Amino acid sequence: MSISNPNNHQFATPQSLSDWLRPRLPSDSFASWGVTPGTKNVDNLWLEISEGETSLADSTPPIRTVNVVTVRVIGKNNLILLESHQELSDGSVRDRCKPLSEKMKPNETPQAAVFRAIKEELGSILNDAGAVTIVPGSYKEKLEERNSVSYPGLPARYVLHTVDVVVDGLPEGDFCTEEAEEYADSEEKRAAERAVSVKRHFWKWVSPESLQSS
Repeated sequence: MSISNPNNHQFATPQSLSDWLRPRLPSDSFASWGVTPGTKNVDNLWLEISEGETSLADSTPPIRTVNVVTVRVIGKNNLILLESHQELSDGSVRDRCKPLSEKMKPNETPQAAVFRAIKEELGSILNDAGAVTIVPGSYKEKLEERNSVSYPGLPARYVLHTVDVVVDGLPEGDFCTEEAEEYADSEEKRAAERAVSVKRHFWKWVSPESLQSS
């Protein structure tokens, strides 16, 4: 199974996206993007759309649809790896308290997204040495609709693809990883430089029971 966004609305520049969004969103919510700590800005959303990770319905307000792979990394004594918080490029800290997750690319299978997510978010500590094993029969799909924390005022529809994995070579205690640069010199790179990005991920191991109660 692969994921595609055939009806994705494309925008040539972040400014054209901003002009399209402005009359469709509450002005106070839109003004908070990239200003309120923990939020993202128009450049972030434009990058998501350009990469095919996000689609926007032509409605008021628009509905943002995202396919997300959630990777439950199972460790020693069945502990689960949780991203406790992130350090962002604007100096703010965003609480996460979620397993590793990544927006899926167009036509990407959940399995391929799992391996990419682990490489992108844990690769700086694994150095390509960690073997990844997907737990058979662990795949689940769920739909969630809620307001976006990253983009206030923009309703979101998340298609969540959850998979359990075992990753060799991870520390047994708390640790952090660094995010690698993603874009070559292009309009995307220039937008990425203006976007609010994750610089560091902070991880901890928790019991399955604490995850269910959170």
